[in-house]
Amino acid sequence: MTSHRQPALESIQDVRPQRKDIPGASPGEKHKSALTKCLLSNPAHPNNRAVMHQTCGLSLPDVHKRRTNTAKHRRIITGPVVSLPVTTGLAMPEEDMGTVPKTSLLQMSIQHKAASLHSREDFYSSKTGLLGLKSRCHKQLKWETEPGSTCERIDRECTPIWTTKTPPPSPTSSSMDQWGMMQGTNGLIPKNPHNLPVQVPVNISNYDFTILMGWTNPMAADFCHFKQSFSLCWTSVVDALEALEKLRDFAVPLAKVSGERLVELSHVWESGEAPPVTGLLSVLDNTEEVSGLVLRPGQRYKGEGGTEAATIHIQSCWRRYLSRTAYLRHCQRKWAVETTVSWLLHTQKRHVRTALQARRFRQLENFRSRAQHLAANWKHIQSSKRTIIHIPSLGYSRSQRMKLRGYDILQNIQISRLCDIRDENVQVIYVCPRHLGEDLLHYYTSLLKCDGASNEDDTRPTAASSSSSSSSSSSVRRFIILTPEAVDYFPTRNMCLSTLLKYSPCALKRIKHLIIVGWVAHVDDLAVADELGVPILAPEPAVAQLYSTKSGGKRIFAEAEVDVPPGLGDIYMLNQLHETLARLMTQNIDAHRWIFKMDSEHGGRGTAFCDTCHLSCYNWALQECHRYGPELWNTEGIQESVLVRYLDEVPAWLARYAQPAKSSCYPNWACFLKTFLRQGGVVEAYPPSESVTCLTVDLLLEPGGEVTMLSCGDQLQGSCQLEAIGSTVPQTSVHPETLQSLCMRVGQACLQRLIVGYVSVDLATFLNRNTMEQKVWAIDLDLTYSDQLAMTQMLLMMTGGTLNCRTGCLEVPMPIREKCCEHQIAAKPPVVNRYAVIGSRLFHSNLSMLYQNVLFMLCRAHGTGFNIKRKQGTVFAVYDSSERCTLGMITVSEDLQGALVTFARNLSVIHQEISPPKMQGETNFKVLIKNIEDVLQMTVQNKTRAAEDKPVA
Repeated sequence: MTSHRQPALESIQDVRPQRKDIPGASPGEKHKSALTKCLLSNPAHPNNRAVMHQTCGLSLPDVHKRRTNTAKHRRIITGPVVSLPVTTGLAMPEEDMGTVPKTSLLQMSIQHKAASLHSREDFYSSKTGLLGLKSRCHKQLKWETEPGSTCERIDRECTPIWTTKTPPPSPTSSSMDQWGMMQGTNGLIPKNPHNLPVQVPVNISNYDFTILMGWTNPMAADFCHFKQSFSLCWTSVVDALEALEKLRDFAVPLAKVSGERLVELSHVWESGEAPPVTGLLSVLDNTEEVSGLVLRPGQRYKGEGGTEAATIHIQSCWRRYLSRTAYLRHCQRKWAVETTVSWLLHTQKRHVRTALQARRFRQLENFRSRAQHLAANWKHIQSSKRTIIHIPSLGYSRSQRMKLRGYDILQNIQISRLCDIRDENVQVIYVCPRHLGEDLLHYYTSLLKCDGASNEDDTRPTAASSSSSSSSSSSVRRFIILTPEAVDYFPTRNMCLSTLLKYSPCALKRIKHLIIVGWVAHVDDLAVADELGVPILAPEPAVAQLYSTKSGGKRIFAEAEVDVPPGLGDIYMLNQLHETLARLMTQNIDAHRWIFKMDSEHGGRGTAFCDTCHLSCYNWALQECHRYGPELWNTEGIQESVLVRYLDEVPAWLARYAQPAKSSCYPNWACFLKTFLRQGGVVEAYPPSESVTCLTVDLLLEPGGEVTMLSCGDQLQGSCQLEAIGSTVPQTSVHPETLQSLCMRVGQACLQRLIVGYVSVDLATFLNRNTMEQKVWAIDLDLTYSDQLAMTQMLLMMTGGTLNCRTGCLEVPMPIREKCCEHQIAAKPPVVNRYAVIGSRLFHSNLSMLYQNVLFMLCRAHGTGFNIKRKQGTVFAVYDSSERCTLGMITVSEDLQGALVTFARNLSVIHQEISPPKMQGETNFKVLIKNIEDVLQMTVQNKTRAAEDKPVA
């Protein structure tokens, strides 16, 4: 290739033409002017700085030298940069264009980034000048040259893009700024029609380059152009480029790379996030062809290292196949073992379940056969010596047992059953749910020696004294307190006593051939009875669980044809509750309070109430009832409007005003309602009277078919109006004949359903405001041996009397004070009436601070005790020796008022002695004292009314 030498710049005259001095241009001047413009338009030319200095008077920095140093050290130069893109076309004279062959094309796109050479205060003026220079010099031309021509050499020496560091200020800054301003107005090149360049289209490069077979040719012109253009950020571009060259692993023959997109990808690479494969392929112009080739199955093994990759893949697949096969074989063996073990466990469970069912069926059959034997020989058993095993087991469900506080103490409240030994033919074995201390054993031993039936007197003969001593010693030998050893094994499980005895073989061995009396029936009662071979004076557990619920009791009362509160049982759904309550309220418009009772709860725990006074439409309903009258009101058509109104308001009324009787068990109505609907329950009306008296009657349903009343008393209620914590014996609220008739009907209804043993019936009595007649409602039925009956046995033992429920009197024989002659027939002792107040669940948290003997000493210091001679005073029942928070108390007096006063006084004295002003403790003493005061006030009013009515009669 031949090259033409350019004329030296020094040989060219420094002619700065002035428009006013040039009338015309010669051909030589035109050639020189075209060459000057060519040099000015090519910043990459080595003589560009000299021509610019000669022509325009500007001293530019040496860009080529700094670019070389930068590329040599591969270091990014930082600093403020001012970019001035200038693209100019090169114009050739018309005379010289014919010498350039048309087949040779040179396309140029030069971006020049000039640094700011002026100070901060001259920034605006400098910027204005540079913008003027850009507007006049931004030209694009396409021109032809021959091989070896000067312009071709100039093009080979061009650099597409460069970025320079801001140079230090120079003295020429101000002159360049002034020259830029001048060029913005007048222009660098004279506007001569002969000097105007020829405008031809130029192809602007996008810095694209190609990758052949995964390798980039560093000597290729397009790659060198791209590398020089982005030299400052080349470090990050290299990482992206190396990742892109991994295409050789897939034998990609050609990849056309877009330079701008590759630079953008490198910025993402610098941020620390590796771009995905799709991001790498996005920088290619032929993305579809390359992606189709890369995603072709097996293409990876055609590229670089494909044979090794294929070998590794085949070996890994084979090893995976072998491991997977071995794992599946292991799993199959494991599954086979698990299936076998599961089948064996299932078979074993089935056998155990079948054995348990057969065993329980056998226990039930044995229970029935022994019950038949007991019924057939009941008369003989009662008249002969017998042993009673009393198991005070509360067979509640597990959820109920876990919620009860002091569950073992509640089971031990019936320890007074020991007093059954007052019958000389009875021996009592009391199964205690917890270990009793020596102080309690000594207390009950001393208490049982004081048999009130023996007529003790200071003047009695010695022989009588010896006889009494022998009788007391025989009484001590006729009771046994036994604690199952399983109590120590399950201290926190709240298991019922029958279950604990079932898992106590040592305790079972000590009990043989006796009669068991339980409390709340449990399925383990049958196991214990079958182990001992003794009968149970109780119904079958299934029958007991069916009829001991609130709904079951209402069915028995309905069969007995006794008066019951308006209500309905077996409610399990919320809609059923609302509809039933609305209908009952419509039919019984005079009821002011409605009671909700859970089927399986006891002691007032599962009870809630709601008053109708909070119902907005209740006054309107009363007006409607009075408007139609009692006779028309019972028709359904008349009640329809009130029923619809009740149905709309009952849900919101219950949600807002219904409240549980015991907030400690159920804090709000929502919690109560959830349990109520799960267990089922009863809705019934509270007696429509301000004065309501509740009483409890204990019955013995003998296996022979007879019904006997054992105890009856008026209830003393605690903080919860529906919970009884005591009673007054005998009852004085209902006529004895009426009570006898009602209880006989309930007992016979129970016997028809194969219910035998001890039954407790709760009644409510009040005066009907319309007719002023006394009404008696049966409200609850418990198939258990009650706490009241156990305390009544202690009362009868201490007084030596009998409770005549037919007459409603507690008859106590008084000792004979006169001596009898040896030949004189002994006179029958006189009998007097006594009244007693019984409290079985007296609770005070401060009682735990005193031992039992200290408490008795305090009571004795205040004159509290029992006088055996006069058959009156106070007796305590102690339940445990560890916590000591609960106790029982009986007061006996000549009249009911005196017994109530003594009871209230004892509670007040104990509370004052054990309660400092700042530590009152948790107790039910205060509420019980207040209730006793109300009863005393009512008793005084009744006596005054009776005294006023007596002269009139």
